[in-house]
Amino acid sequence: MKLKPLIFATLACACAGFSYATPADDAIKEGILLLGNGSEPHSLDPHINSSLNGHHVVVSLIEGLIAPHPTDDNIPMPGMAEKWEHDDYTVWTFHLREATWTNGEPVTANDFLYGFQRILSPKLGSQYSEMLFSMKNAKAFNEGEIEDFSQVGAIAVDDRTLKVTLNGPVLYFLNMIKHESWFPVNKTTVEKYGAIDDPANNWIREEYVGNGPFKLKNWQMNQIIEVEKNPDYWDAENVLLNGIKFYPIASSNTEDQTFNRGGLHKTYEVPADLIPVYQERKDSNLRIDPFLGSYFYALNNTVPPLDNPKVRKALSYAVNRNSIVRRITKGGQTAAATFTPSGISGYEPSPVAEFNPKKARELLAEAGYPGGEGFPKLTLLFNTLESHKAIAEAVQEMWLKILGVEIELRNQEWKVFVDTISDGNFQIARYGWIGDYLYPDTFLRILHSDSGQNDSRYSNPVYDRLLDESFVEVDPKKRLDILAEAEAIMLEDMPIIPIYHYVRPIRLDPRVKGWHPKSIGIRNYKGIYFEN
Repeated sequence: MKLKPLIFATLACACAGFSYATPADDAIKEGILLLGNGSEPHSLDPHINSSLNGHHVVVSLIEGLIAPHPTDDNIPMPGMAEKWEHDDYTVWTFHLREATWTNGEPVTANDFLYGFQRILSPKLGSQYSEMLFSMKNAKAFNEGEIEDFSQVGAIAVDDRTLKVTLNGPVLYFLNMIKHESWFPVNKTTVEKYGAIDDPANNWIREEYVGNGPFKLKNWQMNQIIEVEKNPDYWDAENVLLNGIKFYPIASSNTEDQTFNRGGLHKTYEVPADLIPVYQERKDSNLRIDPFLGSYFYALNNTVPPLDNPKVRKALSYAVNRNSIVRRITKGGQTAAATFTPSGISGYEPSPVAEFNPKKARELLAEAGYPGGEGFPKLTLLFNTLESHKAIAEAVQEMWLKILGVEIELRNQEWKVFVDTISDGNFQIARYGWIGDYLYPDTFLRILHSDSGQNDSRYSNPVYDRLLDESFVEVDPKKRLDILAEAEAIMLEDMPIIPIYHYVRPIRLDPRVKGWHPKSIGIRNYKGIYFEN
């Protein structure tokens, strides 16, 4: 009952010429961007991080050879390399500009070699080492077949010239190397706090040295990561923000409320139940952008009965994907009949994953569990978020109703969840994969048996062989055909359960300019600015 007088008093003050300045208002005056960033990042080390929320921060602090284009993910933009050329898309030569690290040392071609050696070092255990496997002998070095890094296809011709030799032509190579796995790191700083290949090296907390448009100012775990403009960045005059504050807010409802109170300029996502509400209200802050990604359930293929493809396919056929995107996600996502979204560089995989209750029951019976009889109780693991819980509860009900299979649900905080999945201590787990570049193998390579991202522990030698062949295939159409054949084989094995293909519902303060819709989550913050 006391709300009405309070509202009246606020309005009266406003009419009298007074107004309440929100944190977002104050931050705009200071040139500081306030971003919701999901959960606390697992790491800010470019060679260790494997999550999108960590990536958002890393790209503000370190710049690679090629920078993200502000509007088009297909266009390579000069970063540390001011120009480049190639010989048949196989031998690439990059000419570096004059640039410095935040400790004052020059950025050289050897810094890139050091980064390549570090991420490929077997002891480091990077989940992203396979991103460099298109480079000559990179895979052999990572797997310990060769120990001399000089045999890997990268050399520093001089301090400002880097030459990279690939296994074969890769037409989309410039898009690949925008990814942080190809980023340099400062040798002096890394080795000040540990060995090159020490996964426990804590240089990122002790002394974060970068070469990007911003530098690390403040990092309080589970509270805030704050970066400030780097005055020594080579293109500092075109960095329009003075800083960015990344807030790890795991709950999308809490994040949305924070935005409504003027505590953020952009949310990480929008609660599914509120998307139709904001659409009906024609909320000017709501945006639904394209997003090249797939939401799926990873099945641990080494754990009975999930080691049986008939069981895996039965579980997949019992998932009503159209119901999930219509009733739960509500943001324009599309039901996933394949793992890879169609249309990437002309790629069109054949739909396989579908809702077929009759076939699901038949397969489960063939596997020895008619009507779910004798089927062990499995656990479905997801990281703490309202939308993940809602989807898990819906799938739990589908499996019980259609197959007679009981599934227990369990959630974990993000950093614990990442470690659990990486260690293989799960049966079924919620998973999402966003493309690292615009080519279909950015999805398919994570299920190669050698991939550090293959948390499903899937292994099929024919699938592996086809992916390996695609890397060296010269003809673009043949390469896509090989990948489509590989995906068809993988989906016949069903090591994962595709559920939907992403879009990106966000709420964005209209005073934020330069935040253009993009297919993947790689953004160049130096083009972001405010306009009242």
